[in-house]
Amino acid sequence: MIKLHSETFGRGAPVVLVHGWAMHSGVWRDFARALARHCRVTCIDLPGHGRSEKVSPFTLEQISAALVNSLPEQPCSWLGWSLGATVVLDIAERFPERVSSLVLLAGNPLFMQTEAWPGMEVRLLDAFADGLNDNCQATLSRFLALQVNGLTDYKIILKELRESVYECAMPDPQVLQSGLAILKQADLRPVLSRLKCPVSAILGGKDMLIPVAVGRQLSQLNADCEVNIIEQAGHVPFLSHQQEVLAVVSRFLGQA
Repeated sequence: MIKLHSETFGRGAPVVLVHGWAMHSGVWRDFARALARHCRVTCIDLPGHGRSEKVSPFTLEQISAALVNSLPEQPCSWLGWSLGATVVLDIAERFPERVSSLVLLAGNPLFMQTEAWPGMEVRLLDAFADGLNDNCQATLSRFLALQVNGLTDYKIILKELRESVYECAMPDPQVLQSGLAILKQADLRPVLSRLKCPVSAILGGKDMLIPVAVGRQLSQLNADCEVNIIEQAGHVPFLSHQQEVLAVVSRFLGQA
């Protein structure tokens, strides 16, 4: 079994935070400590990210199994951000006995835009994939900037995001490419449509990666999925609008 790095804060009902593409669990730290006033919060590094060992191949099946096998055998609430939202949906499908509720933070069960589904443009994701081959560091820097574009205090938030991300070495370029492939290929809409556990989605009104229009589609897929919009937030609402996200998550977990 591979070793995954994690940090745990607080006491009470267990909540697992799963970060996004190219990140690590350090991006959660302030948010996790605040949330830990209400529950026991575990932040875990995805395989090949932060201080966690790699899995090969880096696929949803391997990632989900690695995360579940690294944690105590009990049902948890899972909060996934961006790529992390894709991962926790997959965990809910493969290991339903380990999931008591889901929070999808700036996530999309079908990340890519189609004629009938709002998402990220394929050309933009392809540009990131091409950029990784040319200049991995510069590509990651552009990705971080895109997450805060349009926010009033974007310089402050971008500085905080960069400082958190660069605590650890960047993931291997192949791991990053595999992560983009998951975002490009995975379609978890059928999973969301048949979920029986409580689900809450939190979207940013100014998110450049996840169109806020996704919210209406989520409700149509699963009538019991609650949708929360933080109008002035972008792709990192847990940094830019921590109190609003905490309020939504704390209320939801108290009811789930």
